[in-house]
Amino acid sequence: MTSGRSPRHRAPGGFDTSVANIARMNDYFLGGKDNFAADRDAADRLLAIAPEIKSMVVENRRFLGRAVRHLRERGIGQFIDVSAGLPTRNNTHEVARSHGPGSVTVYVDSDPVVLSHARAILVDSASSSVVEGDILRPREMVERCRDDGLIDFGRPVAVVILGALQFIPHSDEPFKNVALLRDLLPGGSHLVLSHAVFDSRPDAVTPVEDVYRALLDRPGANAARTLDEVRPFFDGLELAEPGLVPLRDWRPDGPVDTAPPRGIWMAGGVGRKP
Repeated sequence: MTSGRSPRHRAPGGFDTSVANIARMNDYFLGGKDNFAADRDAADRLLAIAPEIKSMVVENRRFLGRAVRHLRERGIGQFIDVSAGLPTRNNTHEVARSHGPGSVTVYVDSDPVVLSHARAILVDSASSSVVEGDILRPREMVERCRDDGLIDFGRPVAVVILGALQFIPHSDEPFKNVALLRDLLPGGSHLVLSHAVFDSRPDAVTPVEDVYRALLDRPGANAARTLDEVRPFFDGLELAEPGLVPLRDWRPDGPVDTAPPRGIWMAGGVGRKP
């Protein structure tokens, strides 16, 4: 006799595949194969609201490549990539390594799905490591990277936080925790950050937030921000030109494609700690 409820399906690693996961949804947006029906269903609900989300995820990866190249050209060889999601092509350590030898990347995440995938894929990579951690616990994250000998905090470090803070509501104090992380880094360190901004899509705030609130089981949580509301993440840092701008406008490799007015509502920037 059954209860009438759908059975919960688990992948070999023990993960519940009947519940959507943000990292696997992003994998789906990028055309990957590490996703399940629940992830695709949730992602498709978002695409029905804002079809441009898939392009935004792609542009986010391109921004990562340009930002890491910019930092490597300035001699930065240590990277901490926070909440990077599932490993895909052109990861931080791959981009860093492609622009010269000797770089080190530590991936930090609290999602067991991401940790499992990342450790399996990166196990043979001498230039990268994976540790459990959370941007909301910056001191623990830094101590783990230092105590494990993964990062030398006597030299500048680049912290990469792409598209992760947009899921953290104001009540969890993301600005306070990013500022604490900034204070823990040595001078000459950098913050690479991207964040969805709703200036051109105020109509999408409620439906998009509703989908993510349900996924994260955070009823009433609010993480939607405008460009001006994202800017304080860079307080105390010197923004590299051209500042905090739409992703396509941050040091493009060539002429920027003309996007629809509401095409890519995601901004990014790179800040340096004096």
